[in-house]
Order: sequence, then C-alpha cells, then structure tokens
Amino acid sequence: MKKFIVITGPTATGKTALSVSLAKRLNSEVISADSMQIYKGMDIGTAKVSPHEMQGVRHHFVDIIEPNEDYSVAIFQRDALKVIDEINEDGRVPIIAGGSGLYVNALVYQLEFSKVQRNDDIRQKYTKMADDKSVEYLYNELEKIDPKYASIIAKQDKRRIIRRLEIIESGADTDYDFRRYNEDYEIIIIGLTMPRDILYERVNKRVDAMMELGLLQEVKSVYEKFGMTTALKAIGYKEMIGYLDGEYDLDEAVRLVKRNTRRFAKRQLTWFKKDERIKWFDVINRQGTGDTLSDMLDYMKEKGFQHAKINDYTSGCFSESSPQGEGRRNNPLDERVSD
Repeated sequence: MKKFIVITGPTATGKTALSVSLAKRLNSEVISADSMQIYKGMDIGTAKVSPHEMQGVRHHFVDIIEPNEDYSVAIFQRDALKVIDEINEDGRVPIIAGGSGLYVNALVYQLEFSKVQRNDDIRQKYTKMADDKSVEYLYNELEKIDPKYASIIAKQDKRRIIRRLEIIESGADTDYDFRRYNEDYEIIIIGLTMPRDILYERVNKRVDAMMELGLLQEVKSVYEKFGMTTALKAIGYKEMIGYLDGEYDLDEAVRLVKRNTRRFAKRQLTWFKKDERIKWFDVINRQGTGDTLSDMLDYMKEKGFQHAKINDYTSGCFSESSPQGEGRRNNPLDERVSD
C-alpha cells in the first residue's frame, strides 16, 4: 500500500530539523507543506529551510513561484500526491513537513477542491462587501450558508471566504465531507508540541533573529519589486509593510509580528488537535532531535508501519531550486530544539 509520514505542529517546534533527520535515516525526501515557503525571495520571514539545513536531502515545493504568482491548495494537492506516488514507486517513504493546516489536510483527508472557474463579477462583489463592511461580516454570511467549511478556515481568511462564497453563488455543490480520511495511503502523523509559555518565548526569539538577519530589508525588496501581493499579507511581511507605509514605528511592527505569530501558533494547535490520528511528542521533555527521532521510529514500529530500511544516509541532492553550497549557514531561524 502507498504510504507517507507527516511531521506537523505549530511554528518553532523543530519540524525542519526532525524531518531532515528522518529523511536521512530512511533515505527519503521531504515534501514541504508550508504555504509560504513556495515563494522565491521570501526566505527570512518564512524561516525557509536553507540548502545547508537540507543536509543533502531533496526538498519539494520550496522556492517554486514568484511572490506575485497565483497558487492554490488544489494545485499543491495534485502535485504533492504525484510526488508521493513517485517516491513510493522508488520503494521509499516520503516525509511531509509543515504547519499549514489546509496543505496538510489536503493530503491526509480526501478533500475535493472545486473545479469551478473564477467569476470576477461575483468575486468583486464580495471583495467590495468585505471592504465596505468587514471580513468578519463576510465570514458570518458564509457560516450561515456553509457552516462546515466555515469551521475549518480562519475568520479573517478573506481570500478563502470570498472564494467559497463565489463557488456557492456559481451553483456548485456545497455538500463536502471535510473529515473523510484519505484511506488510499497508509499514513503516520507526528505532531510536535511543547508547553505554550516555552513556545511563545521561542516565537519571540525567532522574530528577533529575523530582524537581525534583515527581515525589514527583505520585505522592502519584495514590496518594491512586486507591490502588495497575496504573499505579502503573510505574518512578518504585512506588519513590516505597515511600518514602511508609515502606519507605525518599527518597534510596533516587531511587536505585531510577535503577537500575530503567537496567535498563529495557537490556531495551529487548535487546528491539528481535531485530528485524533496525530501522535503528539513533547520535544521539550526529550533531549533534542535525536531522542524525538528515536521515539518516532519506535512508534512507527508499534503501529506496524513497514518503512524503508534505516541507514546512515550520507549523500543526496539539494532542492532543484537552490545550488549546492549556497544559502544561509547556521541559520538561527531553524526549528531545531537540539541535535
């Protein structure tokens, strides 16, 4: 049977380092399930895995489009499942790593994304409604029409709220089962967690590290090149743009990034706690990546998960988008607890 392993959880819990360690042990590859690491040139604010951190492990869906290009979870689902199948055909088990809830769910659930073509007239109507009233008003309207879908997205997710209302008004079927497991694959789902106070402290330190590495300069560069895009509405970018536009000072921008990232981490925990298949590992109660990896392998064995042979993987290829030997070294943004 086809299979894959998922490593997920809130930001700053160690997903990057652990996924690389596991991929090396299984002589496999990593499929990023991070909706922001797909964008080229947005490295610091997304804590993007660098070629050095990849340690020779091939990574998919990193640096694949420009910040002004369109992308969707439906495209990710189609392409990621294809990559999973190709790795399975080679006798290996891929590692899915990331904390973007809808991207992860697109693989572990049988989500059917509508093929309804975009309708600019309907879209503009709801966009204007959100601007005139509020995104929350639009969300409440969606909740009345399609509470099932409303329950799996954020109340401020303007783009997905409008798209769903557009699909409904276009006459598409609204009867989706958003919690139907993907039974076409044998799946192990690992969740990384830690006490919330420690997590929030790590988030704050990560944001400080981002600023030291040049987050403001990165945002300014992308903003000047592409203008305001959907990608730049991400946490870490929108707050810096507010500063660049003169809405507040830099200290306030940093405060907002920290606050919004902490809130995002809380939403991630809430999102993934809904899936009872996830085996949670408290990384603080273990002595770093090595112990967590060992416990994960024991868990896989207990579940009867027949994986590729474990080895001392020492070679491989870097991400197709990044030349070997280039990129940030010893990146303080990596999610490692301790190696």
